[in-house]
Amino acid sequence: MVLNEEAVRGLLRMAELIPAMEGALADLSSGKVVQPLRLVVPVAEHHGFFAIMPAHGRALGAKLVTFYPNNQGIPTHHAMVLLFRPDTGEPLVTMDGRLITEMRTAAVSAVATNLLARPEASVLGILGSGVQARSHLEALQLVRDFREVRVWSPKGARAFSEKFGVRAAASAEEAVRGAEVIVVATTSTTPVLLGKWLSPGTHVNAVGATRPDWRELDDETLRGARIYVESREAATRESGDVIAAGRVDAEIGEVVAGKQPGRRFAEEITLFKSVGVAVEDVVTADLVYRKALQGRVA
Repeated sequence: MVLNEEAVRGLLRMAELIPAMEGALADLSSGKVVQPLRLVVPVAEHHGFFAIMPAHGRALGAKLVTFYPNNQGIPTHHAMVLLFRPDTGEPLVTMDGRLITEMRTAAVSAVATNLLARPEASVLGILGSGVQARSHLEALQLVRDFREVRVWSPKGARAFSEKFGVRAAASAEEAVRGAEVIVVATTSTTPVLLGKWLSPGTHVNAVGATRPDWRELDDETLRGARIYVESREAATRESGDVIAAGRVDAEIGEVVAGKQPGRRFAEEITLFKSVGVAVEDVVTADLVYRKALQGRVA
């Protein structure tokens, strides 16, 4: 079976993906997933990266993904996901992984937001206006009822605001001051979120800067927040922000399983730093594959 992006889009629903990611993260933190660190091959002459991300848990597979942050007019990420039969190793399906990457990243942030953000949180600030901003807007609205959404980016904030009916902010500070939930989804390699802008009780989802020498959060943000990640091993090797912080307080999967606390008090600042891990892609692809099989039977 081969599924292109259009086919994946027709089968994948955010409302189903969020609980699937919750289960995948719990499995990961419970030791039920075999997942080595991703292998990254720099494509230096074109300022890109090629990565291989295998995992075995509820399903067996791998994602092959490219990241070219300087792409203009085309996505910065392209990917394919392959699944195999766990019992025989036979190939089952090859599917486009660009949309999977986009949606599973936001779904994982929604899991974290549901666990860590204050229940009454109603103001969302988004730094970035690309596909992750769009996907996070969809996902986070499924776990919190926002009365106000602000967006800022160097280029596309106004177009994004007009398309999705949110408010374009004149600066990053304006977008996040007073926001109770924040998304940092930019391609910046230096900090764009400053801790002095954060109010007590804020929850931050940071999904960019997934290289050890890149940052999207300043030192004050890291010092003031309780830090959650998908995988201690991956985050401490791949995230410049986590490396700079020098600590991880908990994995989100541990919170799902009740082994670590989520938000401990109302004024605590919580930070979910995502680098993206293979089990998320493989479980998402398995969800798509099973729905495709159901459609064939029907």
